[in-house]
Amino acid sequence: MPSFTYDYPRPAVTVDCVIFAQQGSPNKPLILLIQRAHPPFEGMWALPGGFVDANETVEQAALRELEEETGVKNIHVHQFYTFSQLGRDPRGWTISVAHWAVVQLADCQVSAGDDAQQAQWFAFDQLPALAFDHASIIEKAKQSYFSQI
Repeated sequence: MPSFTYDYPRPAVTVDCVIFAQQGSPNKPLILLIQRAHPPFEGMWALPGGFVDANETVEQAALRELEEETGVKNIHVHQFYTFSQLGRDPRGWTISVAHWAVVQLADCQVSAGDDAQQAQWFAFDQLPALAFDHASIIEKAKQSYFSQI
């Protein structure tokens, strides 16, 4: 890979995935969260996601991170917003491209992997305290979700 030097600082690019599961009423979906195994926010709940690797698109990164952390695969994700607020990650300047998808709960078995201690479904109106700015990401994703049903 070639080496580059830039005059300007560059942010890290990350992805976050909001996965809605329907069981019964589409007005009360579940949301898939992982419990973080490492700092920052070790032990807290968060959306599946992570850093985009070199030579990888953000969609590829979203699908890879989702599968690595939850076992969920073979779904279509929709890119819906880019989060770039300063201070959103204590490790440094990050920009996250958020994605959402809807799955049928019966078709989707989850198992924690990679840097997730647990992977679990939560009622969207009973979420635990969340790491990073993930509560804001979920709120924005709900707008996209409810505009589609």
